[in-house]
Amino acid sequence: MSINTIRASAPVHLQKDEFAWISRFLYERTGIALNDGKQALVMGRLDKRLRKLGLRSYSDYFALLGRPGYEDETTAAIDLLTTNETYFFREPKHFEFLQKVVCPQFAKQRQIRIWSAASSSGEEAYTIAMTLADAFDSENWEVIGTDISTRVLDKARRGLYPMLAAEKIPQTLLKRYCLKGKEEFEDFFLIDQTIRKRVHFSIANLVEPLPDLGQFEVIFLRNVMIYFDRETKKNLVKKITDKLKPGGYFIISHSETLNGLDSPLQLVAPSVYQKTT
Repeated sequence: MSINTIRASAPVHLQKDEFAWISRFLYERTGIALNDGKQALVMGRLDKRLRKLGLRSYSDYFALLGRPGYEDETTAAIDLLTTNETYFFREPKHFEFLQKVVCPQFAKQRQIRIWSAASSSGEEAYTIAMTLADAFDSENWEVIGTDISTRVLDKARRGLYPMLAAEKIPQTLLKRYCLKGKEEFEDFFLIDQTIRKRVHFSIANLVEPLPDLGQFEVIFLRNVMIYFDRETKKNLVKKITDKLKPGGYFIISHSETLNGLDSPLQLVAPSVYQKTT
């Protein structure tokens, strides 16, 4: 192996001023605040983009973002820096609440609509959908999933996941709503069409004006606000609340809280809030 090959494979170092620049850029575009200590995350997510484009510094790469003609690269960078961990039936108490409280409460409505506001690659939205399908005989429900990342939304729409992702799905629901792949897809499973046809995905940036999504009985926004500062969180909760019907529920992660935020939301269960007016 030549010296030149060794040098070419070495990761590019992210300078302090470069980290400050991408932190401002990401905050302005998404509301996410990158704290000190996240330099390694940025390097790990963006290093392959520098290599593919043949760039020698992050400054050269950042100079492309937002430039006319590089819209796809700007989207790719945001996708890479905002993609978070997700899996089926994460924080299962929320889905027990959905099954035992929400479904009976709204069972007689013509339609129940639930929004997975940061749906990532679709696991949360499909978990909601399986819970609803198991609770209702009719098709009087709809799940909307939104995310800022076009890449993960494409994966969500396919509904195709590796078998390892099925670990947290209860066996009864796995057998009823998931199809085991064959031949080249034998290590994957597909969400059944009866579920996929009632789950719709679209792009949405939560810190920008929201698309016209209508009103919802339940809104999930979990493991997102931990990345926002107080002002961004306050503005987002206001927008979310406007999309929630009176009596509806706003569900956040167990690691998050709405304490200190002025809103018509009342805590009714751990990390579950209800709109009172």
